[in-house]
Amino acid sequence: MRAEGVFDETLITGMNLTEYFKDSVHTALVNQRVRAGEDTVYYVVNLLAYFTRAEKLFQRTEDGVVLQPLAQLYAEAAETPNPEERRHKLRRLGDIALLISGLFSASLNRKVVDVDYYIAMGGSAYGVLCGLDRGTARGRAFGAVFDELSRRFQVFVDVLAEVGERSHLKPGSDTLRLYELWLKTGSPRMAAKLRNQGIEPIQSLAGARFN
Repeated sequence: MRAEGVFDETLITGMNLTEYFKDSVHTALVNQRVRAGEDTVYYVVNLLAYFTRAEKLFQRTEDGVVLQPLAQLYAEAAETPNPEERRHKLRRLGDIALLISGLFSASLNRKVVDVDYYIAMGGSAYGVLCGLDRGTARGRAFGAVFDELSRRFQVFVDVLAEVGERSHLKPGSDTLRLYELWLKTGSPRMAAKLRNQGIEPIQSLAGARFN
């Protein structure tokens, strides 16, 4: 199995992605002495498996392929009259904020916004989601998950940070910054560096914009 995305594929080859991340998340929870809801843990595990492929992190737009800014996602969620689209935008906002702040916080150091912004936006998005679905069948299925992610966002950021370290995404490697530069330039040298870190660049994304 080739995990074309943000994790070291050599660690995952031959394993089911969900099983790999289930083991990694449970190890991090034990090491950090964190007790979390079973459904919330399941959600986080599947979130990691979903975003293993880098193209899931980016969005195709008229301007190319971009990592959509959180503020733009939030504005679109607030402005759309479609409840399903609003839920989708808020959930994607929360998921991306959790992933980036957990796995790539070092890459935010040179950006206008820092990890605290991602944590605040992500926690807020999950909180709004929980409120939207309160008293509904969807709320009974996901309400507790989004509530816990909202209230304990920083806790799960720390859990993902440990998962990233165990998956050879050291904070000092600045992997997201390297990926950003490759997206902008399509540089073969950058692509080779990414492959050395276990990331397979997706050629169709080269030349994309990263905001």
